[in-house]
Amino acid sequence: MLLGAALALVIAGVGLVLVLASAGASSTGIALLELGVLATALLFLLALFSVITTVSVLGVSLGVAALTIVLAVTNGFQQEFRDRVLGVHAHVIVMKSQTTFAEYRDVMKIARTVDSDVLAVQPFILTEMLATRGAGTASGVAIKGIDPALVRGVLDLDQHMIAGTIDALAAPRAPGDFAPIIMGNQLAAKLHATVGDSLRVVAPLSNLDLETLRATSSAPRTYDFRVAGIFYSGFDEFDRRFMYASLADVQRLVGRGDQVMGVELKVKDIDRTGEIVKKLDGALGGSPYEVQDWYQTNENLFKMLRLQKLTLVVLLTLIIIVAAVNMVSSLTLMVTDKTREIAILKAMGARSPTVARVFQCLGLYVGALGTAIGLALGLVTCFVASLHGYRLDAGVYMIDHLPVVIDWFEVILVAVVTVAISLIATWVPARSAASLRPIDGLRYD
Repeated sequence: MLLGAALALVIAGVGLVLVLASAGASSTGIALLELGVLATALLFLLALFSVITTVSVLGVSLGVAALTIVLAVTNGFQQEFRDRVLGVHAHVIVMKSQTTFAEYRDVMKIARTVDSDVLAVQPFILTEMLATRGAGTASGVAIKGIDPALVRGVLDLDQHMIAGTIDALAAPRAPGDFAPIIMGNQLAAKLHATVGDSLRVVAPLSNLDLETLRATSSAPRTYDFRVAGIFYSGFDEFDRRFMYASLADVQRLVGRGDQVMGVELKVKDIDRTGEIVKKLDGALGGSPYEVQDWYQTNENLFKMLRLQKLTLVVLLTLIIIVAAVNMVSSLTLMVTDKTREIAILKAMGARSPTVARVFQCLGLYVGALGTAIGLALGLVTCFVASLHGYRLDAGVYMIDHLPVVIDWFEVILVAVVTVAISLIATWVPARSAASLRPIDGLRYD
């Protein structure tokens, strides 16, 4: 068994070399590494313990490995979503419950001075439109009007550009030239548009009489744009729907004059956004102004991620508990098998607490060994997954790759909880061994 474990370790080493040499792209290397590590642990355990004890250790190991991997992946999704959201969304947003928001410049002045952590402020308009290009090619879009001179201080859009630049939104244009616009790469693919192409944006409800809810004789308001840039955020919701244009062009498209939908801020420390929201809300006097931070704006998304993480942690902890129950069975069988030896020790003067501690230490050793092997398997899998960069369907998962982020505090917490569960699981067999009377163990000898 030890020779087999050594051979499996060599195979795992070969797999690791292949993985590192290919930067995680070698499927053969990944398979050799994972199977080699698992085979090494299995053969090493069989060389030291009985089959029943080995099964107990492996049960704990697989539960810990699964929990470690799931925590790393859920942490990765949370961090990835947060980074994506903060890349295309501001940290704090001020909106107004009324339809008119013409005093936005005054609000911007207040926002700049409300806290020293406020780095930049800009006004914006967000409106739902219909974008068309050619015959039969159309898509519902969300157009956001931004100030080209201020947007870099508030949004990280410039970092996501794959074609063109944000500066094109502020570039001077000759009379008759179409207004520039920036769109997501998936939206561009759907509309078959590239940089330099033209498209038409239609305001579907612009010819609707709001009092009678009937269409007027005029056609819906339209506006022609020229594709000046394409961005890729990696967040499917934005890449397939969002477009950015200058604030003045979107104001003309909406047809409400010098008004905006809201004002957005970027702050130095995102962990202080809640405090800044309270300060800004107090400075503006509350209603009709509504102040929200990035978390409140996307609260449903992050609540879903937290609930998903909690559910998976509970389910996988149950796997560890089941493994601990298996450990109880193993130790109970050992107590039954060692009845004669326990009776001899007690006849020689061993106290009941001493006998109980023997089985508690054995259970603790099995739990600690299983935890160590499980952490090794889980961390190796996380390393391989992070290096390989598994692709995901962005339409389903909203991001295009599997994110893995290891939180070492959670890793330590998993280890401590698993060892504690293992120690608790030893209580029943240890108590059974401690309560054994010497005469019962030597009755038939």
